[in-house]
Amino acid sequence: MDVMPQQGPESRQPPEPPPGDPYAPPAEGATAVPPAPPTLRTTLRRAAFGAVAAGVLLAGALVAVDGREGGKPEEPGPVERAEAAAAAGSPASLSDLTALIGDRQTWVQSHPKDAPSLAVLGSAYVEWARRSGEPPYYARAERALKQSLEARPGERGNGEAWVGLAALANARHDFLAAKRWGESVKKQQPRTWSVYPVLIDAYTGLGDQRAATAATEKFGELRKGVPALARTADLYRGQGWREDALATAREAADRAVRPAEKAEALHRLGELAWERGEAEEALAQFDAALRTDPGHHASSAGRARALVALERTDEALSAYQSALEKLPRPEYALELGELYASLGLDGDARTQYARLREMVAAAKRAGVDESLVLARFEADHGDPEAAVELLRAQWRGQHRSAAVADALGWALHRAGKSEEGLEYAQRAADTGVRNASYAYHLGAIQRELGSYGPARRNLEQAVRTNPAFSPLAAPLARDALDALGEPPAGGPGDMRPPPPPQAPEPAPEVTPEVTPGPKKPEAPAPAPSRTASAPAAPSPSASRETPAKPEEPGSGGAALAARGA
Repeated sequence: MDVMPQQGPESRQPPEPPPGDPYAPPAEGATAVPPAPPTLRTTLRRAAFGAVAAGVLLAGALVAVDGREGGKPEEPGPVERAEAAAAAGSPASLSDLTALIGDRQTWVQSHPKDAPSLAVLGSAYVEWARRSGEPPYYARAERALKQSLEARPGERGNGEAWVGLAALANARHDFLAAKRWGESVKKQQPRTWSVYPVLIDAYTGLGDQRAATAATEKFGELRKGVPALARTADLYRGQGWREDALATAREAADRAVRPAEKAEALHRLGELAWERGEAEEALAQFDAALRTDPGHHASSAGRARALVALERTDEALSAYQSALEKLPRPEYALELGELYASLGLDGDARTQYARLREMVAAAKRAGVDESLVLARFEADHGDPEAAVELLRAQWRGQHRSAAVADALGWALHRAGKSEEGLEYAQRAADTGVRNASYAYHLGAIQRELGSYGPARRNLEQAVRTNPAFSPLAAPLARDALDALGEPPAGGPGDMRPPPPPQAPEPAPEVTPEVTPGPKKPEAPAPAPSRTASAPAAPSPSASRETPAKPEEPGSGGAALAARGA
């Protein structure tokens, strides 16, 4: 068998498949000859025997139940626990997953045309490879799922094999293929709840937030409980709604019962605390996840990040090494290498970077595309132009998530193309996700382009959101912010827009003043009669000057113009 039921999940080497394994490639020159179909008499005899045997077994089971103290049923075994977790849409523990794989392997060896069992086996292999970091299992998953579809095509009701292929494509970061498989199931069986988690992952990888939101809402409608709460919390987190994400994640953790499901919920709380810059809280949640399920190796890497932020460097190094041993993912090698570099241990850093390249190459051989993490490494520690080419290929392939947009913007900046990089970095920030690294990248690019106000704002957001978001980049963010200095004192001036320009008023029309000619002498007034009463004699000034006429409003300008003329 590939994975024996008694084999511990810590084994790092995938065992070789036994001879005659239905999902292993056939031996060269071998042929499979199906047995002859049974006769009608044989079929009826087997059915009768089966009915009798089932009755005996059922009666024995009832007697056994009644004979036990209190009549309590037996505790479910590891296979039953894994099946129950899958039926609920929750993760199974690695030990239970191991038992399920061994059980289905034994069954399909003697029942090579059992399409549902082959679909379960293939999906279990996908989950094992994803959570153990062993890419060779993806090829085994693909063989089992294709064999399931050969036994019963998806159009004839084998939607679970299509769902398994969609999960496999997501694990290999082929989100377009995952979308095609998932939408085929949704079109044929729109109320199949198991298709919506793989569609959510595919839409998220493609950067289609609207479709991811719709799929999350549909999943919550069809499947209540912890799985729906977990997906909703992830959706809120990706949109930057921190309070909603935290409240929903806490509810999921409170309601989780199975150990693997509980550990996953606690890990989510640790990630949220880390993104808020609360290292102590993050460490507590990651430790709780590992106590609940020691096989949750992603929490070991999360624990290492929190220890770095708390300046417990020796413990952080040990935690990273443990995580890489149990879950060898290239992003963990990159993080450990950057931690070594921040400590001045350049030789150890180079060792981890070489290990990263080996992991990426091994993943590629297994059909897994790790271009994003390789490009992040190249942008900061290798060839930025190579990083740009890798990420442009991702973008052309419609992989347009916030992570890809941020990485492409940063790679372009590092390659000396900051103006083009600004567009992608801004796009990543506009998704709403609250990521200190995204804010730092955007602020550094804006500073390079001379946009000092926006640069200061984004750099401040980076160090305020998570002061220890990276052992190498966080100090650079603080240095860049110090170099920008404080904004000018007094705050901004009048921010109201200036009034629109108005057309000048036309000047009043000026009538040219005509210079009067010499006055004609007036005839002297007749002398008053001596008998009439004589009026008061006017003053000399009054007899010589005419009283001035009051000036009309608005005529001052014309009068001044006339005087000036």
